[in-house]
Amino acid sequence: SSGSVIPKFRNQIQAGGPITLTHPDITRYFMTIREATELVIQAGSMATGGDVFILDMGEPIRIADLAQRMVNLSGLTVQDNLNPDGDIKISITGIRPGEKLYEELLLGKDPQPTSHPKIQKAHDAFISWEELEIDINLLQNAFIQNDLHLTLSILEKLVTDYKPNTAIVDCMHVALERQK
Repeated sequence: SSGSVIPKFRNQIQAGGPITLTHPDITRYFMTIREATELVIQAGSMATGGDVFILDMGEPIRIADLAQRMVNLSGLTVQDNLNPDGDIKISITGIRPGEKLYEELLLGKDPQPTSHPKIQKAHDAFISWEELEIDINLLQNAFIQNDLHLTLSILEKLVTDYKPNTAIVDCMHVALERQK
């Protein structure tokens, strides 16, 4: 995809490096546009309304390995402790707030098989529109009031198994807290 690290790495290699990674252990899934499109069309043909499908995206790829392969496929070598005279350095920039080391394809539990071997059906919790509308209004008010703690508590209620793994990093919130 155009948002993929692949064109970014390609440009960084062409520029002579370094390749920038946020974390050495970060993984992501990769599919061709054709693969993704075919699975989405297949899943759409199975839908009966409000269904959530999980597509088999293969095995996640370690981004550091992808970077190293792209350097090697370019006819170059990675510059590291084992090869200080290598052509392209891989630089670790640090994980960004909210960034995950791995992607979760399903937050719910117990996906069910479908007639297609690469498509499963999720059984997520259901919230009626009446309940959801109340929470959306509460969320909107919390947002307008810049009440990040209330915003997080509403999100934790609405999104099954959501538990933030970092502290609030909103700069405006931090500045307001310092003024108190």
